[in-house]
This record gives sequence, structure tokens and C-alpha cells, in this order.
Amino acid sequence: MRAILFDLDGTLLDTAPDMVGALNALRGEQGCAPLLYDEVRPAVSHGAARILKTGFPDAMPNQAAALQGRYLEIYRGALSRETQLFPGMERVLDALKGRRLKLGIVTNKPAWLTEPLLDEMGLRARFDCVVSGDTVAERKPHPLPLLHAAMLAGAAPGECVYVGDAERDIQAAHAAGMQALVADYGYLRADEDSTAWGGDGHLRQALDILDWLDASGRL
Repeated sequence: MRAILFDLDGTLLDTAPDMVGALNALRGEQGCAPLLYDEVRPAVSHGAARILKTGFPDAMPNQAAALQGRYLEIYRGALSRETQLFPGMERVLDALKGRRLKLGIVTNKPAWLTEPLLDEMGLRARFDCVVSGDTVAERKPHPLPLLHAAMLAGAAPGECVYVGDAERDIQAAHAAGMQALVADYGYLRADEDSTAWGGDGHLRQALDILDWLDASGRL
């Protein structure tokens, strides 16, 4: 094992408070009442389009595109007000570095949001590579972003583990020839059965990553 790669929203960072906050700010501009946090949280891992669909389910395509643009403007202005690492994740990152593992991020979030978010959180220097949704020509569940991250980390795909909280994360990792861990603490819907995704391990909390690595015998 040479590298651990992370999804961003719902795996590494708990971004839902700021992303839901931006949606409710937009709903306020549109004269709509705010939605409950728990109603929107499961959409966060699936990006702005899914969040907008949750907030404005009846919007026509042209209206939805305009709303999404405004939503991203609002969110860009408040990227890190309430966002934080998931509990235990800072300890995980320190421990992984102590084991001389390369660290990377592979996210479908565009670079113009990913990079300033990591900078504002003081995290960019902790990662050896960051692959955003527009870094290469494909996005997850395509394996190309993960393969690109492995190359940047100087590791073969089989020497990498990817951690994510959505089925497309597991699909992308396996298509790239990597093991995949399911972050069950992330933004799953109550009716989702993550055991059906075929992950190589399940994490109830971020610290479970260390236990899984210890048990894997691959360090």
C-alpha cells in the first residue's frame, strides 16, 4: 500500500452545512421557505445539480441552470463557514503520513471550488495530489480521475485504496483496479444499502480507516 485517496464531500470534509446553507439562502431569494438540513444532506455527495433538484424539484431546465449558477455563486462566497473535517479525520491524516503513505483527493467538485476550499481549510499542503471534477476529461464513476491521481502520487493503482461515500466511488475505484472503502458516516440516504455496492470495507467513522489498514496486512 502506497497511497490513500479520498473523496471530498461526505468523506474527508463535512461540507453539508455550508452547501445546505447556500441552498436555503437561494430559496430565500426566491421567496421559498428553508428546507430541513436532514432533507438536503443526502444530496450533497451528488453535486450541485442534485442539490438544486432537491431544492427546486419543479424547475424547468432553463430555470434550473440559472438557479444552479446563482447557487454556486452563493456557495463560493461561504465555502468554509461551517465546513470541517469529519471527527477523527485529522488524526487519520497524521497517522497516514506517519506511515509514509501518499495522500490524495479525487472529487467531482470543480477545481474552482475544490482548491479555494482546501486553501481556506489549511489542508492543501497535506495532500500529494488533488484531482477535481474538471482536471481530466472524465468524472467518477469513470476510473480516469483515480488513475490520474495514482500517477500523480507515484503509485500503481493496485497500491492505492480509495475512500468514498457514494456507489460511484466504489465503481470508479474497482474499475481503476483499486480497493474501495465505503464511508458509511457520509451522506447516504436512510434507504440506501451500501453493503450492495461491493466495497472492500465499511467505515462507521473516519478512525476505522486505520483499523482496516492494520487488518489488511498491506503496510
